[in-house]
Amino acid sequence: MAQVLEFKLPDLGEGLTEAEITRWLVRVGDVVEVDQPVVEVETAKAMVEVPCPYGGVVTARFGEEGTELPVGAPLLTVAVGASVADLESGAADSGTRAGASADGASEAGGAPQAGGAPEGGRDEASGNVLVGYGTAAAPARRRRVRPAREGASAAAGQSGGSGADTASGAGAGAGSGAGSADAGVGLRAASRAEGSAAPVTAGAADTAAAAETGAGPGPGAAPAHGDGPVPVISPLVRKLARENGVDLRELVGSGPDGLILRADVEYAMRASAAVAPVAGPASASAAARAVASGIGATFGSPGTGVAEGAAARAQTPADARGAVGGARSAAVSGSGTRIPLRGVRGAVADKLARSRREIPDATCWVDADATELMVARRAMNAAGGPKVSLLALLARVCTAALARYPELNSTVDMEAREIVRLDEVHLGFAAQTDRGLVVPVVKGAHARDTESLSAELARLSDAARTGTLTPGELTGSTFTLNNYGVFGVDGSTPIINHPEAAMLGVGRIVPKPWVHQGELAVRQVVQLSLTFDHRVCDGGTAGGFLRFVADCVEQPAVLLRSV
Repeated sequence: MAQVLEFKLPDLGEGLTEAEITRWLVRVGDVVEVDQPVVEVETAKAMVEVPCPYGGVVTARFGEEGTELPVGAPLLTVAVGASVADLESGAADSGTRAGASADGASEAGGAPQAGGAPEGGRDEASGNVLVGYGTAAAPARRRRVRPAREGASAAAGQSGGSGADTASGAGAGAGSGAGSADAGVGLRAASRAEGSAAPVTAGAADTAAAAETGAGPGPGAAPAHGDGPVPVISPLVRKLARENGVDLRELVGSGPDGLILRADVEYAMRASAAVAPVAGPASASAAARAVASGIGATFGSPGTGVAEGAAARAQTPADARGAVGGARSAAVSGSGTRIPLRGVRGAVADKLARSRREIPDATCWVDADATELMVARRAMNAAGGPKVSLLALLARVCTAALARYPELNSTVDMEAREIVRLDEVHLGFAAQTDRGLVVPVVKGAHARDTESLSAELARLSDAARTGTLTPGELTGSTFTLNNYGVFGVDGSTPIINHPEAAMLGVGRIVPKPWVHQGELAVRQVVQLSLTFDHRVCDGGTAGGFLRFVADCVEQPAVLLRSV
């Protein structure tokens, strides 16, 4: 018998808490192998293809392209040990059982509890670890235990043992609603075991049947959740409900164990928008209460009568429905376009804001004659071999300066009230890409020569442009070099890349009048700026660092001392 396993968005490392789905690599019904990439996601650090640790048939996908999911949210479900033909036959069997009695459906709902995992499926191990997860063994599927709702207990008490009669159309009233809901629960559980999408269809059929009997809501109707926890996992569902004025406490979820899904919120929105908004004191939550039972009935939610949901939808007042539309309009009132602050842009915003809050920074700058540096670069490249970039020369100057002024290669631990001086230089450099600003990191820059720095900078730059940098290549920098001269500007006061202690900025190199050897001449001039954390050093150290960098730019032979 097939076992349906749920694959959740794994921990991608480096403190990342969410990722955006950029491209699905599989569809529902596709057969996947162990460790096959199934989805491409974009984090605040990089684009990552996520491999699935299970082999089998994809039965469901959670989230459309462009959806942002938190770590631990379901990505997809895979039926292990099943073929596509098995799932199709299972769906047909589930549809046949939709017309059976409530007792039969309840027995079918218990089937998944008895079914075990295939021996081979539980022993499969991929050995693949992205960051923080592996596939040494398939996890056991557990059901969440939820306390019974008052409304469900009341309905069950009134229905007594007449569930079978109700399912066959012999009963009416509150007992009919409860019996139909019980049947919906069993059918949904059976369908999950078979990998079928039958619950929605069965729920819709039951709604129509209950409406014909003229059944009304039971006398024990109450708000769905009261003061207890709201069964919502996805923060996207909460955000959607909040922005559209839908009270989640008044909804009955159609997911497993009453879980509120995005479809439930969208159903409430559509139901409220069906009638034109009119003036009135009704609130959005009142409209949500009016359609809550209808949502649960349509999707076969436990504890809610189908006939009760149909009657409630018929009795929903127009002013209450219009209130949701008014609340939705108020949420987007005002001119302008709202752009979600997430992904790379969100990560940059968080880091820069934190830097401004925590670091008392100061900036000093100096103009330097870069003519000799440009001559030296041309001579290096004319000698043959790999080309040396200007950024590589500046990076080599930085590592030499940090060896002289190690205070600037440090970080501050405020909890311990200590300055942590770092032994190694991991040089970050700012790179503007189509996805936004990223800072790739040259690891062990202090131990590299100019050619090695040039090759690594070129490799990381290409990866940044194509969006293939790994999270490890975007973290761990101890000092940052920012060449904003590529944008055609001369100077800047850059914000320190938290938790570093300094950043060197380099402006454009342009011909300017300059006094050279006592005479006015046209020279290649560049402006250098250093932003530093005043907690780690004073202006004398920062000025000495910047002056050494300027001397190396003006007279590259100074570097020969450390070669």
